[in-house]
Amino acid sequence: MANVKLTDISKSYGGTEVLKNIDLDIRQGELVVFVGPSGCGKSTLLRMIAGLEKISGGTLEIDGSVVNDTPPAQRGIAMVFQSYALYPHMTVRENMGFALDIAKVPRVDADAKVAKAAETLQLTPYLDRLPKALSGGQRQRVAIGRAIVRDPKVYLFDEPLSNLDAALRVATRIEIAQLKERMPDATMIYVTHDQVEAMTLADRIVVLAGKGISQVGTPLDLYDAPENEFVARFIGSPSMNLMSGTITQTGTETVVALDTGGTARAAIPTDDRHLGAKVNVGVRPEDFTLTDGPALYSGHVDYTEALGEVTLLYFAPENGESGIVAKLPGTHRNHRRQTLALTAEPERVHLFLDGVSLKRPRRP
Repeated sequence: MANVKLTDISKSYGGTEVLKNIDLDIRQGELVVFVGPSGCGKSTLLRMIAGLEKISGGTLEIDGSVVNDTPPAQRGIAMVFQSYALYPHMTVRENMGFALDIAKVPRVDADAKVAKAAETLQLTPYLDRLPKALSGGQRQRVAIGRAIVRDPKVYLFDEPLSNLDAALRVATRIEIAQLKERMPDATMIYVTHDQVEAMTLADRIVVLAGKGISQVGTPLDLYDAPENEFVARFIGSPSMNLMSGTITQTGTETVVALDTGGTARAAIPTDDRHLGAKVNVGVRPEDFTLTDGPALYSGHVDYTEALGEVTLLYFAPENGESGIVAKLPGTHRNHRRQTLALTAEPERVHLFLDGVSLKRPRRP
């Protein structure tokens, strides 16, 4: 397996620049996930690594060698696409071994590789079935097996679960996580629009936005300490609440008077330079609690969603602010159309000045 290094990578189509100044070092054995909104360039970046898109600028190294002009077949990569792209007239065994047949690998060696991959993916009982006799999740495993038998340096996954229904997506996501555990030295790059996949699969997440990288970090780094408002709102569901206000007290704990009338306390050190500064206060829905005392926020509950394990409370917009969402554990049937007060622990409150996070201590 190998590391992948991107240095000042850019991509343009004619005069339209879609990616610029991409610097990223993916270490051997990592599973790195690219996420971002539609059109941010995550699949384009993956295709450049694969050699399916030409690199407009910068250098791409795989295992220490620059491969900008190296054909895809010679890069030592294997790609798993959204579509299974299985040959319907071939069995699972034949589909998985097809690339080895093309490469003229001796039959004994090819059979051994297919058998080993099938065992890893728990496909051994299905080797003699046609794709039409498999579930969607099993077909995707066959597509992954087709990549494994090639023993590539790097595995590339382009939204491999997007064609599955919700239940199969969960099951196959778990299978991919288990596959990574069985192949600890495998370097994998995974593109998805589903942040649950990113949070549960990734060793590190790369958030793409605005033609570049917005933040790179472990899933909990991005959740606990987003570096900017975009990442704060992109990671987490429902997204982080942002409320405007003015800093009225600095020190080891910062106090913000919110435009909605509440008061926020954040365990974020500030100094006199910040006094009077306009900031956005960020609180994740799950970090709110109901209070009878001093409130960070109070408002009218427009409607609720009871999900069993949690209840989502949607507060009506007021004072020009967007509506607040709170996620409370358990079932709360009687809160609709009530006026409720919310608070949050200072350690769970974020502050953003000009869209950039004022750093706070990370969760122990």
